Amino acid sequence: MTSVGESNPGTASGGEDRIFLPVLLTALLTALFLAGMHFLYGTDYVGDDNDDVMRLVQIRDLMAGQGWFDLTQYRLGLEGGTQMHWSRLIDVPLANLIGFFSLFMDMRDAEAAALFVWPLILLVPLFIGIAAAGRNLGGRSGMLVALFLGAFFVIAQNRFRPGAIDHHNAQLALIILMLAGLTDPRLNRVWSAVAGVAAALAIVIGAETMPLVAAGCAAMAVLWAWMGRPAMQAASAFGLCFAATLAGCFYLLTPPNAYGAVVCDAFSGGFYFLGTAGGAVLFFLAALTSDRSRAARFAALAGAGVAVAVAALLIVPECLRSPLADLDPVLRTMWLDRVAEARSVVSQLKFSPENLTGFYAVPLIALIACVWQVRRGVRPRQNLCFAAAIVVAFLISLVQVRGSVFANLLAVVPLSAIIAEKQQLYRAQNRLGLAAAQYILLAVISIQFVWMIGGAVAVDGVDSVKTHSTEAEEKLAMCDAPRNMAALAAEPPGVVSAVSNLGSDILRFTPHRVLSAPYHRNQGGMLTQLQIAMGTVDDAEAFIRGSGVTLVAFCPSDPEARDIASKYPESFYAGLAEDRIPAFLEPVAIASDNPIRLYRVIE
Repeated sequence: MTSVGESNPGTASGGEDRIFLPVLLTALLTALFLAGMHFLYGTDYVGDDNDDVMRLVQIRDLMAGQGWFDLTQYRLGLEGGTQMHWSRLIDVPLANLIGFFSLFMDMRDAEAAALFVWPLILLVPLFIGIAAAGRNLGGRSGMLVALFLGAFFVIAQNRFRPGAIDHHNAQLALIILMLAGLTDPRLNRVWSAVAGVAAALAIVIGAETMPLVAAGCAAMAVLWAWMGRPAMQAASAFGLCFAATLAGCFYLLTPPNAYGAVVCDAFSGGFYFLGTAGGAVLFFLAALTSDRSRAARFAALAGAGVAVAVAALLIVPECLRSPLADLDPVLRTMWLDRVAEARSVVSQLKFSPENLTGFYAVPLIALIACVWQVRRGVRPRQNLCFAAAIVVAFLISLVQVRGSVFANLLAVVPLSAIIAEKQQLYRAQNRLGLAAAQYILLAVISIQFVWMIGGAVAVDGVDSVKTHSTEAEEKLAMCDAPRNMAALAAEPPGVVSAVSNLGSDILRFTPHRVLSAPYHRNQGGMLTQLQIAMGTVDDAEAFIRGSGVTLVAFCPSDPEARDIASKYPESFYAGLAEDRIPAFLEPVAIASDNPIRLYRVIE
């Protein structure tokens, strides 16, 4: 039995060099598999997500000379553009990769090469975090099992496939590195510093990781308050590196005229002040009060926590609720409720019940595993830390299913420790029996991919499991396929009215400004586009002329367009679906196999 804070020689953290060979081998094999699947079945060098496309557009603008502090997407929304909330921290390495490859190839190929290698590069820090955390909870055997399960996790997601350049893959790597540092049995200050830096960078890259980072900070603070001097160096390193990283990134990424601004969907002055204050407080508490009694340490920590909470209420009260709380009701109904990753568990049960087990089963099993290990006294500190993080990610996933990707990643580690234990029992018995059955069963139910396929088969039957070739063919026939944008790109630069799902691709493939793309900061443009689509012909014309639209791109097979035409039979979109072209539009000749119908607005 291993008590809190103890290291188990031979099974806990050992020399760091012991993890790098398995990590590099796992990353290499996983990268080769993903690359092979991409070459066999990929239809584009940019990922499937709108965010991947928009990230590329943002990088192109930066490389074309747009200011470092200027995150405005001038070709999105109403006149004047839309202020984006994404961090330059992801733009920089990608822009440099594109610049490097452009030395040897044309710009399109340079983009393709950069977008191919970036997600695969991120496999290395991801697997370092998985390996270190797996070793912290299950020794070397646990590390190897964690790498095995981690590879299956990566394959089941689309976050690390070539072309996936939104910031979620970097955040996944940072969060698991944070947990690896927090659960180090030796309380090594280097790993604690890694945890602090990773936690800060996760917030800087995207504020959606704030709850998980807050849980990590709380775990380190409580650990210090409980242990005192043995945890002093770890707490000091974490707090100092967390605060210093936030400070450095704030002044690097924020223009002086925005130092006092508070926004809730991005790293800004409010998060900077609260984060650096919290990190500094932890550093000074550890330095000054580690030798005092446990009760005194907890009292000091509670006082600091109350002070930070009061500061949050005073500085960022609006950020204590969802950043989408002020979203227009029309956008919530016509857009957000359609976004699969933004659905709640209730919506998933209604619209996609086959996905429930894939999202939620493995984290629930991991939570049970953590509780069981704590009750047995097996690395209770490490298991409690992972349990807390999984609970936070799981609760987020109940509100928005996008949180499940973090919950499933974190679940890999505690499950790997138990699987490794059962594996050792099975080998010791050297026969098929209860230990072998438990080992095999645990290994199978710990793989998210198994639950994804099982849920689909259970709800929709065996035919629901599509082949990659069928998916590739469907992708080529979709409205946003690259080949379908050629006719639109050939038109003189103007303003395009199109459904939000086409917005990012129109920005990528054409010189036009587009009213709508699926980003909550563009409420004006999205509402205008919906008023055009849902309104009568006269209303649509008024909004089209009022917003300066010069081109209408209509794809009747798009789900949003199809739904609007069905729900609003007198609408502008319903008329276009039936080829009733109003007098103020002129059809543009396009290829017969292009699903997009294109119209010029007659002046």
